[in-house]
Amino acid sequence: MLLAYGFLRKIFEVFEKYRTSIDMVTTSEVAVSVTIDNMVNLKEIVKELEPFGTIEVEENYTIVSIVGNEIARTKDILSKLFDALKTVPVRMVSYGGSKHNVSLLIPSDYKIRTLQLLNKGLFGLE
Repeated sequence: MLLAYGFLRKIFEVFEKYRTSIDMVTTSEVAVSVTIDNMVNLKEIVKELEPFGTIEVEENYTIVSIVGNEIARTKDILSKLFDALKTVPVRMVSYGGSKHNVSLLIPSDYKIRTLQLLNKGLFGLE
């Protein structure tokens, strides 16, 4: 992907071809990570993406979104959020697309624990 003009467009066209919505996306200079919730065409999508680079598929992850009026701009909310989840292996973070939510990708096995930790760390609930 490094210095590859139009790379993301080509990647997203594959998902469009198979009518597969992307829920979350993160990018860096050399990698793109996406989440999808419809695995019907996954084998075909992977096959079409292989010419672009190494493809890894990970399953059993859950998106947890923290939503509130301008929550991302609320003083200390991000430090409280990540402090509360320091024992959770967060895989992806989506922040900045909206000032009203922060989304996290976590292993599904951590879903209940994550919600409990957020209730305690952000809202003071036990």
